[in-house]
Amino acid sequence: MNKLIQNEMLKLLARKRLLIITAIVAILVAMFTYAQYKETQSQRERLGTMEWQSLLQQQIIDSQNRLGSSRISDEWRQQLQVSIKQSQYYLDNNINPSEPGAPTFVRMFIENSSDLFIPLLIMIIASDLVSSEHSLGSIKLLLTRPVQRWKILLSKYVVLLLSTSLIVLVTAALAYVISGAVFGYHGWTAPVITGFTVEGSNLNTSGVKLMDQWEFLLMEMGLVWFVAVVVGTLSFMLSVLIRSTAAGMGVMLAALISGMILSNMVSSWASAKYFFMVNLKLTSYLSGAAPPIEGMTLFSSVSVLFVWLVAALVVSFTVFSRQDVY
Repeated sequence: MNKLIQNEMLKLLARKRLLIITAIVAILVAMFTYAQYKETQSQRERLGTMEWQSLLQQQIIDSQNRLGSSRISDEWRQQLQVSIKQSQYYLDNNINPSEPGAPTFVRMFIENSSDLFIPLLIMIIASDLVSSEHSLGSIKLLLTRPVQRWKILLSKYVVLLLSTSLIVLVTAALAYVISGAVFGYHGWTAPVITGFTVEGSNLNTSGVKLMDQWEFLLMEMGLVWFVAVVVGTLSFMLSVLIRSTAAGMGVMLAALISGMILSNMVSSWASAKYFFMVNLKLTSYLSGAAPPIEGMTLFSSVSVLFVWLVAALVVSFTVFSRQDVY
């Protein structure tokens, strides 16, 4: 098994996919760092101050002005009301939700990329692991070895898990190093609030907890890793079922994009909560954002994703062990 894993890892490194992904992450992090810096400068010029209390108060005023518009949907109105209450809670407790520094940038970058950007990076690796053997014609040579098929597929899946862990860690590391050059590397012990629960437009603060930012980051990274593993496993299944890498990537890309659209449109469609793509934004439960469908919780979303993961693994190993190779 160790030799199989080493062989699969060497094949992955030979395709230089990990290097390409690292370059993409570095470029995008640099772009977002610059955008955040320009936004900070713009706020300073507009308000004449960089005190976080003044900035947060202005955000509350802007959100309240938006509530007066008759053109916003009921779902967006509820989200704005929850956001206003959260911001007011931060003000009342004298806690800066955007403490300047690289750790804060990493937290926000990871949170905003957890349901699309990072899954797309994982998809690039997973969609090619099995289907590439068919396109290159090496699948016959691979299966003629005196090794059971499930062991061959398991070695590929272990490589996927290792690659997923590496991509998540590299993303966080690059975000910290690059943004720290602009915003500084301090802020690991800055206070962060978690434990908000949302019911409609009502914000429940009874379960609120205060923790250091490094603790919050560890929790967030764990959830992002789990989401990445689920998306990687589903892409892995498509790689087994569909012998075209491009087709497999197209299907998963369509699913991820539709998930972002559905998350903003399915508040009244209760059964949509069983779609994996509607449950990918696990980090929103930590920050206290309103769930796409009322009643969804962190436990329910993790449970749904876990069922999809197990089902994808069962299908992958069953089909790979029985399918004909030609």
